[in-house]
Amino acid sequence: MLVSLPVLFCLFAAAGLAGFVDAIAGGGGLITVPVLLWAGLPPQLALGTNKLQSSCGTALATWAYARAGLLKTPGIPLGLLLTLTGAISGATALSYVRPDFLRQLVPILLGAVALFSWLKPDLGNQPMAARIGTTFFAIGMGLLLGFYDGFFGPGTGAFWMIACVLLLGCSLPQATGYTKAMNLTSNLAALVIFLSHGQVSLTIGLTMAVGQLIGAQLGSRLVLKRGVNVIRPVFLTVVSLLTLKLAWDAYGGN
Repeated sequence: MLVSLPVLFCLFAAAGLAGFVDAIAGGGGLITVPVLLWAGLPPQLALGTNKLQSSCGTALATWAYARAGLLKTPGIPLGLLLTLTGAISGATALSYVRPDFLRQLVPILLGAVALFSWLKPDLGNQPMAARIGTTFFAIGMGLLLGFYDGFFGPGTGAFWMIACVLLLGCSLPQATGYTKAMNLTSNLAALVIFLSHGQVSLTIGLTMAVGQLIGAQLGSRLVLKRGVNVIRPVFLTVVSLLTLKLAWDAYGGN
C-alpha cells in the first residue's frame, strides 16, 4: 500500500515515540495502531504492519537490556520457548474463536493492575524473594501470556511486568528486561503469521522500524540510566491510558 511522503513521515515520527515508550513500559501500540488506521490501512494490514515495526524496536531494547545484565533471571530460555508455543497456539485459536469475551474482562484486569501499582509506590524498587519457582513461572506465565498475546494482545506487557515483580520478586528494571524478551518472542510469532497471510506493508513497516529503533535506543538508555524513576511513571501512565481505551471500546464505544 502506498501513502504520501507527509503521511509516511507522520508514521515514522509516531513509531519513534512508540519505540521510546515501548522500551520503557510497553504500550507503544496505543500510538502506532491508531496512526496506521488514520493513514488508511485496513485493520488487519495495520495490525500486521504494526507487528513488523514494533518487533524491530523490541529486539533492540531486548538486546540493550541483555547487554546490561537484565536478562539473567533463571528460567528465561524455557519462558521464551513456552511463550512462543503459547503465542502460536493463541494465533491459531484466533482463526476459530473470536476474542469478544476478553474485551470486557481485560479492562477490569488492567484497571486492577493500575490501581495496585498506584497504591504500592515502592513496588519493584528493589528485588524481593520469589514466591514461586522460576521453572513453574516460565511454564505457567509463558503458556498463559503467550497464548493471550497471540489471541488478543492488549496489555500483555503490563501483565508480564506485574507477574515478574509479584511472583519472581524482580525489580522493575529486571521485570522490564524479562518482559521485553517475552514480548519479542510472541511478537515474532505473530509477525510470521501476518506475513504468511500477506497482511504486512513492508514499505510502511520498514520505514516505521527506523523510527522504532531510534526511539527504542533512547528509551532503553533512559531505563538503564534512571531505572525505577523513569519506569514507574511511564508504566502507570501507559496502563491507565490502555485501561481507559479498552474500557471505552468494550463499554462505551458501541
